[in-house]
Amino acid sequence: MRTPIARRLGAAALALAATALAVTSCAAQDGRGQGIVVTTNILGDITRTIVGEQAEVTVLMKPNADPHSFGISAQEAAAVENAALVVYNGLGLEEGVLRNVAAAEEAGVAALEVGAGVDPLPYASDENEGEPDPHFWTDPRRVVQAVDLITESVVERVDGVDADAVRANAEAYTAELDELDTWMAEEFSAIPEQDRRLVTNHHVFGYLADRYGFEVIGTVIPSGTTLASPSTADLKDLSDTVREAGVDAVFADSSQPDRLASVMAQEAGVDIEVIPLFSESLSEEGEGAANYLEMTRSNTESIVTGLGDD
Repeated sequence: MRTPIARRLGAAALALAATALAVTSCAAQDGRGQGIVVTTNILGDITRTIVGEQAEVTVLMKPNADPHSFGISAQEAAAVENAALVVYNGLGLEEGVLRNVAAAEEAGVAALEVGAGVDPLPYASDENEGEPDPHFWTDPRRVVQAVDLITESVVERVDGVDADAVRANAEAYTAELDELDTWMAEEFSAIPEQDRRLVTNHHVFGYLADRYGFEVIGTVIPSGTTLASPSTADLKDLSDTVREAGVDAVFADSSQPDRLASVMAQEAGVDIEVIPLFSESLSEEGEGAANYLEMTRSNTESIVTGLGDD
């Protein structure tokens, strides 16, 4: 025979289970998921800074990964489809996970394509000519636009957040981005205008070039994605361009081997330094690009060192 205490505990357990079932049922009916899922680690850092302690933020892309090629596990895919909000770069960047984002949207999950809302620039040349360039984060002014978009999406779509706290976080972060933009302009002013010419592994610094008066004279991979490969003719054309322009440095993404850039430098027959940049991914803590602000400052210093007067 069950004691009165046991009966009360059993009744409490049944009531708790019924409550949980009711909550789950309501969540399913109103279409609201849980937490925020972000695809890339750069957007993940920005989103976490805005959200603070107001909601859980899950970032899919690991440090030092390639946004064009990273994939996700079945568990992570389930998190995408059960989120209250999915924040993704878009414009074709996250080639390995865009189908998961599309599936979540079809299931009714709110999704924010940040790149499409920050006045994207078109690629200037090569096989992606005319297509929108997804690498907007190299321009901190466009990151300010991204902050506004993410802030409003979080406030509107994620239950339980304190809107005033989220907006206050966004305002403080925007002030840091404004300061970053001013500092970058001052740092780049040390590079003579005739030397503001960039050669990179692939098309990733178009926004930085547009913002701060640089010219991208070529890329080792003539594409907006690292999944493409240059032909022998591509390398020959670029090496000729580099030789004629007298470029002293080629910038390669820190997450990618610099073999192609080194081969191109050798092909050019001139002394060219291959300099790593954190162009598409944050690093682990202590490696120089643990967050967006640190990454951008590190890249700025590397570009100034590589292209500045000897």
